[in-house]
Amino acid sequence: MTQQRRGNIAVALILILLGVWFLSVQLFPGLRAFAFNRVTWPMAVIGAGALMGLIGLVTWTPGLLVPACIVGGIGGLLYWQNATGNWESWAYAWTLIPGFVGVGAVLSGLMSRDRRAVLSGGSSIFISLVLLAIFGSFLGGMALSRYWPVLLILLGVVLLAQGIFRRA
Repeated sequence: MTQQRRGNIAVALILILLGVWFLSVQLFPGLRAFAFNRVTWPMAVIGAGALMGLIGLVTWTPGLLVPACIVGGIGGLLYWQNATGNWESWAYAWTLIPGFVGVGAVLSGLMSRDRRAVLSGGSSIFISLVLLAIFGSFLGGMALSRYWPVLLILLGVVLLAQGIFRRA
């Protein structure tokens, strides 16, 4: 199946699923109450990411998993911030976005059996978590204020090892 055809199928699936959802919300009062009273606005962002991921899986388009993980991850982060009221955490939580890209790359690499994508995705996740710990300790979100240089050293060692042992 060509990439153009897969794209057409993905767009068609999105339109069908959105139409079914909106029709269901209009026809069933219980679903309408659930959708608009209990679900907070970040759930729409999470749902968009989940829908993109589902379409990527159904149409076997591994590249769609990367933006799906970014959108879904940001939606999850916004959901947590909305639930806790901890909006100031955005000062360091943005460092999770490269990790969301990494999760998408790992999933995409697993789907397409691309070992390099899996490894680079894993590196992105690791770097993202180290940056979260460093920025979080600077900006008051985590209790690593005394030991954050160890994370910096660890990150440097990993990057050095990648540079030395990576095949050309």
